[in-house]
Amino acid sequence: MSTENALLTILVDRINNDTLVLPTLPEVAIKVRQAADNPDVNLMQMSDAIAHDPALSARMIKVANSAIMGRAVKVSNLHQAVTRIGLRQIKNIATAMAMEQLFVSNNELIKGYMGKAWQKTLHVASHSISLMEFYLKRNTHTSLNRDAITLASLVYNIGVLPILTEAERHPEVFANPSFLAHAIQRLSGKIGGSIMKAWEFPDVFAEVAQHWADVNYRSTEVSYIDFIRIGAILEGTLQVSDKSAALQTYIDKGIFPSLEMLENEEYLHMVEDVKEMFS
Repeated sequence: MSTENALLTILVDRINNDTLVLPTLPEVAIKVRQAADNPDVNLMQMSDAIAHDPALSARMIKVANSAIMGRAVKVSNLHQAVTRIGLRQIKNIATAMAMEQLFVSNNELIKGYMGKAWQKTLHVASHSISLMEFYLKRNTHTSLNRDAITLASLVYNIGVLPILTEAERHPEVFANPSFLAHAIQRLSGKIGGSIMKAWEFPDVFAEVAQHWADVNYRSTEVSYIDFIRIGAILEGTLQVSDKSAALQTYIDKGIFPSLEMLENEEYLHMVEDVKEMFS
């Protein structure tokens, strides 16, 4: 059996037996989510939970000053940022901003792969979040919301992490990048769904992580998966034979009005602003 096939067999067996080592949620994200679930929590207590992580604190200020929050007056400290974002949204947005901490490795080769995976995630997320902003302006009564798409767009590709971690034990497979791409395409969805369930995230996030790349998985209702897929199509992460035809499906679904919208200055400015939020 080739090394590639052996690794694939190991991965499949560990998935089926629930023995694959899954990444754990960053500690700061756990603290924020626990605080957010406390009905008596106040803005100051939430700020304190985030303040233990300086990098996350800086990110939250960036989010508060971004176009998606729609405010011209800039905030300058964490408490102001938390106040602007609000307790309802802070749980998912803070968790989303902590995700980058998982895409790290002491192995230089793995570090490179994880860095590329994270950058792809950010590019897709920039479109997904921007599209949601435009959608929310036209659909004020939808149950979809900004904080959920922010988190969904940063965890949709989380299933690649255990594959890369396992591959680290078999460095010879990196001589064949196409094998890794195949393993990720075949297994990352199921693994991603398992991670979301292990973290006890709501089902909607498990659905996104598990099914975003399965084009046969469709919903008649507009869902978060639609926004992830549009971003993935635009970035070439989700391969389609005819990009315009694939995007037309979402125009017909009422998610955005036309292909021209994706090229107008307001939309492109929003995408760049969201990218800046992650930088």
